[in-house]
Amino acid sequence: MKIALIGASGAAGSRILKELSDRGHSVTAIARDPQRIAVLPGVTPVAGDALKPDTLAPLLAGHDAVISSIHFLASDAEALISAVKTAGVARYLVVGGAGSLEVAPGGALYDAPDFPAIYLNEAKAGGAFLKRLKAEPALDWTFLSPSAEFVPGERTGRFRLGQDGLLVSDSGRSFISFEDFAVALADEIETPKHRRARFTVGY
Repeated sequence: MKIALIGASGAAGSRILKELSDRGHSVTAIARDPQRIAVLPGVTPVAGDALKPDTLAPLLAGHDAVISSIHFLASDAEALISAVKTAGVARYLVVGGAGSLEVAPGGALYDAPDFPAIYLNEAKAGGAFLKRLKAEPALDWTFLSPSAEFVPGERTGRFRLGQDGLLVSDSGRSFISFEDFAVALADEIETPKHRRARFTVGY
């Protein structure tokens, strides 16, 4: 497949980029500083700004799917969605956040009293992005939320998938590696099972 990845040099984006490259996909890797993008087979680094839909859209045109892997406070849902639609790409996947996942019926993780204040604005921005996608009438979107701890680790290929609820291991920990998150996202691109929906991944 031909895939455009916005935020290809970031912590999650760089792992997604490697996973897609390892699977033989052709990837247009977009970042503000393309020199930070890893040199990998099938990867074309390109300079692009997620906040400029007019210049971003031409970079996305002609791809089978677009992935955005950027902080919500450093992006704009309307700009990104506009760029994808203007480019004529039907499939859009978003690296989401864990904050909007439910920990109780109707209660999001970011509403918990012990949720770290330093992450609150980013988490709520992620929830707003998801709400905007749910209101999108035509775009074939998917929003993949990691677990509460989203950390560097190993690619095991062994994890659980969920829908809107936070996944917690038997030991009481909610976590997923960047590497296994990338596996789950690449699987969804190749074999879509969560069209116009959010899902989550964790151990």
